[in-house]
Amino acid sequence: MSAADFSSLSEPQKEQQLTNYIKGLIMDGVRNANSGHTGGAFSSVDFAYTLFQKHLNYDPDDCRWYNRDRFVLSAGHESMLLYSLLHLQGYLDMDELKRFRQLGSKTPGHPESHLTPGVEATTGPLGQGISMAVGMALASNIAAAYLGEKVVNNYTYVICGDGDIQEPVALGSCQLAGHYGLDRLIVFYDFNKIQISGEVSRNDSTDIAQMFRAFQWNVLEIDGNDQVAVDQAIRQAKSNSGRPTIIIGHTIMARGCATMEGSEETHGSPLPHEEIAATKEKLSIPADQAFFLPTEALEFFRRRFDALRQGRKSWEQEVQQASGNAQFASLFDQFARGVVPAINFPDLNQKMATRKAFGKLLEAAADSFVAFAGGSADLEPSNNTTGFLDKVGDYTRENHRGRSIPFGVREFPMGAITNGMQLFGIKSFGATFLSFADYQRAAIRLAALQQIGTMFIYTHDSIYLGEDGPTHQPVEHIPSLRLIPNLLVLRPADGGETARAFQFALQSQRPTALCLTRQDLEPVTTTYYGSGGDFARGGYILRRENGTLGIILIATGSEVKLALDVATELENSKGCGVRVVNMPCCELFDEQPASYRDEVLPPSVARRASIEAASTSGWYKYIGLQGVAIGVDTFGESAPAKDLEKHFGLTTEMVAKSLASL
Repeated sequence: MSAADFSSLSEPQKEQQLTNYIKGLIMDGVRNANSGHTGGAFSSVDFAYTLFQKHLNYDPDDCRWYNRDRFVLSAGHESMLLYSLLHLQGYLDMDELKRFRQLGSKTPGHPESHLTPGVEATTGPLGQGISMAVGMALASNIAAAYLGEKVVNNYTYVICGDGDIQEPVALGSCQLAGHYGLDRLIVFYDFNKIQISGEVSRNDSTDIAQMFRAFQWNVLEIDGNDQVAVDQAIRQAKSNSGRPTIIIGHTIMARGCATMEGSEETHGSPLPHEEIAATKEKLSIPADQAFFLPTEALEFFRRRFDALRQGRKSWEQEVQQASGNAQFASLFDQFARGVVPAINFPDLNQKMATRKAFGKLLEAAADSFVAFAGGSADLEPSNNTTGFLDKVGDYTRENHRGRSIPFGVREFPMGAITNGMQLFGIKSFGATFLSFADYQRAAIRLAALQQIGTMFIYTHDSIYLGEDGPTHQPVEHIPSLRLIPNLLVLRPADGGETARAFQFALQSQRPTALCLTRQDLEPVTTTYYGSGGDFARGGYILRRENGTLGIILIATGSEVKLALDVATELENSKGCGVRVVNMPCCELFDEQPASYRDEVLPPSVARRASIEAASTSGWYKYIGLQGVAIGVDTFGESAPAKDLEKHFGLTTEMVAKSLASL
């Protein structure tokens, strides 16, 4: 079909032909890369096109406009569908579609929010996209409660597939979405009944509609390849009140293909060249032109742009008018611009557990930092988030101003939902025991990949939690978290340093994992910080050696006091100076200039040891292969903390004896 032929079509015919052109872009992109997913993108295209053409509210000139509707492609493998739509919106050049899955392109195999304009969330691992969308819808409701519904009135839309629904993280998040009554969340379930390995019926016979009704969702079932039915369903979903909506679209895998409709072979592979040629002929696309999209078709899609731009202008006027109120202006800066206000933090220079210090810091932040929300995985008293809850109240379907989020025992959904809230613009935290970080590790990884500042709070950070035993005592967790690129693992040594870690995390644009103690810790960092230390350097000299430096001890968290005591013991017994280096964040220390790192850890001093009540893995890069790593390289035991301290050799005398060979 030529451009002139397109111009002569009726409007419904133009809608269909433009949808066909999108299918052509998908086929060509996947074929050009020689990898990717065609079938699911074809079955989802009618919903996606209808949404972007008729309903999605956005600014064509600013993909980060605050009040835009959010669209999350939870079925991230269908990325060529999203990239094609982003090109129609004007956010991506055609050249980027041609570079699909190539090094350095803005069109990677799965959508990446930190990389590609218009992508709201990184959605590779299935189930997390819809979960982050729940967080976005939740954050939107909270923001609207404080800024007003004239300023925040966006919808959150999702396309998910069978794989998403099968992931438990999605089910836990959807339970919460129904419980919270997130009625501006609209999910399209592309029920094409095909997965990589074949038909979904091989592994699942769940009544999805009944399941979501039980989750308190509004459920609509339609022919998902009928654009009129899709349009009506979206309108019905937007008129729904009090419940999120799932539109179950019964679709056909690879719908529109010449001979391969319904085939699982279209899921994760390019279509054969002959199939592409035959399909293009069927869809009235020139078979001899790759990435064909006539200007007239592009202009047809963009005919809403003037109205969308006017909508943005009207919104700006609303904000400007409301900003005459100083309180609104301050809140808008927090929610829409990410400004962290001044917070009056308490003096924590006293003996206390760092989890207790965290609780006091949370309460202080609650007073002035309104764009700050989060909760605990049913561990409020243990995580010390109860005071925050008492101040700000639970978020409920009736109370959208509540900023304490009741997640229940759902660690992984909590991690993904807080990521979604963070992506929307609310500073977010989720708290649990450190031993349960494994449950949400995939969400931590996506936070790090997306370069967002989600706060992951972990209390009970070592064997010192005591009698609960090895199932609850983290051993390998801290070093394993340090392996995640771009994640900052913070383990403060006392209450005062917890305050510095907390303040750093509030301002951080990178995700942080705060590892906090159950047991009380004596204040040990005051003297150093009184002379102007900087937590942001990650590691520093806490105790300078008496005399000529001969030994360096490196410690974190609760073991810093132990290192200080051991240093005194060693100086008395060995007759050489012992330096104690506090390393609250290895990642930040590693990023310091070599000159600073060498100042703290002089290369000429080979006699070194690390002390941390965790697996010793990872410390040898600081202490060298000849150094001594003191830690816990087995699972824990169920016993009082004092007994465990002796059992694992973590007393002053036992550590000093272990270091006799230095």
